[in-house]
Amino acid sequence: MADHKFDVLVIGAGPAGESAAMNAIKNGKTVAIVDLRKEVGGNCTHQGTIPSKALRHAVHQLMRFNRYSLFRAIAEPKYLSFGDVLTSAHTVMNKQVSMRGRFYSRNHVPMFNGVAEFLEANKVQVDTGTASKEVIVAENIIIATGSRPYRPENVNFDHPRVFDSDKILTLADTPKRIIIFGAGVIGCEYASIFSGLGAKVDLVNPGSNLLSFLDDEVSDALSYHMRSTGVTVRHNESFKALNTENEHVVLELESGKKLKAEAFLWANGRTGNTDQLNLKAVGLEPNSRGQLAVNERYQTNVENIYAAGDVIGWPSLASAAYDQGREAIGAVLKQDVVNRLGDIPSGIYTIPEISSVGKTEKQLTEAKVPYEVGKAYFKDTARGQITGEDVGMLKILFHCETLELLGIHCFGDQAAEILHIGQAIMAQKNGGNTLNYFVTHTFNYPTMAEAYRVAALNGLNRL
Repeated sequence: MADHKFDVLVIGAGPAGESAAMNAIKNGKTVAIVDLRKEVGGNCTHQGTIPSKALRHAVHQLMRFNRYSLFRAIAEPKYLSFGDVLTSAHTVMNKQVSMRGRFYSRNHVPMFNGVAEFLEANKVQVDTGTASKEVIVAENIIIATGSRPYRPENVNFDHPRVFDSDKILTLADTPKRIIIFGAGVIGCEYASIFSGLGAKVDLVNPGSNLLSFLDDEVSDALSYHMRSTGVTVRHNESFKALNTENEHVVLELESGKKLKAEAFLWANGRTGNTDQLNLKAVGLEPNSRGQLAVNERYQTNVENIYAAGDVIGWPSLASAAYDQGREAIGAVLKQDVVNRLGDIPSGIYTIPEISSVGKTEKQLTEAKVPYEVGKAYFKDTARGQITGEDVGMLKILFHCETLELLGIHCFGDQAAEILHIGQAIMAQKNGGNTLNYFVTHTFNYPTMAEAYRVAALNGLNRL
């Protein structure tokens, strides 16, 4: 069988791979894509961002219904299992697969399903699970294989009560009590989901505070509100052993504590999906986490091989992966850089959600930047009072002299949406990035966006 030949081969059909493939085809390149699944979307659609955020939304809606005074007066509280809310996630996943599948079919991008491995720097073999193997030759190759949960050898993930963030999507019922080891983004999000469904949650954190990259005040607020919903947060704990029985699991910690629960979720670290690529054949070697090193244009040490998305590590966000895949093809096409991915906004879908961009108070203090703070509490906004989503705040950090916006931190309902208003102003050049924007422009009333005007006035009054 003759080799298949293309200008660009993309390995992985997640956000980075999709973006790379579409950018290449729109610029006149012949493109093929390889993926383990028959359905496109990658881990983002099938096991990561989409299912977890759809789960979170369903649980949040359930919580809103149960606490809304009008509904409580006419209806009994509603209870749903993890399996019930997972059904809504599958609906969203199917819509995403259908939509993204049309991108490839409409642009006539052939897909090869199977395990890809390098034969040479421009030649890849795909094991399709049949007797024959496909060989693809391409001038440039984009590795966008994503990542998977890290699985330590001393944890038995084959046990029906032991999960990682992929396997948890097979859970049918809500456990009465669940232990989550790892209090990063994934651990905190699932702690919110399970506590919202009525489970008792032990969130075990190897660090000293939740999500230490956040502004300290926001991290403290998250910790407070998690505890208020029944999550027990245990800081500075180290894993010792996990003992499994038919009806329960027992987590042993180095501190001597033993925690018992119906289910255990390991949420501590991820590994790049590079182990099956036969990278030695082209002289590439991933780090201990299976991640590939790239330059500012996402080029590896091999000239015609690029990598983008979770497989290169930080920031490991679907939003950034789209831009990285597009930039990788821009480098192939010798185009100017479009997005340097400087200040990347973070969106953390706990309940309430969190989003931030720019510097934290700690970073500005260490850099000796004279700054001031403007705040707006959602409980004081008309929209927050109307919706009942009155937990949280918007916090603006700005320069005392120039009024330049230095950081935006939001905690509460729709935080990830609200943040982009501040992000847009921060990106303005020639003096356009200033706190004055929010007091010289009219905002719709009542809206959550109005919090920017309140926070700006609050900050200016501090000067």
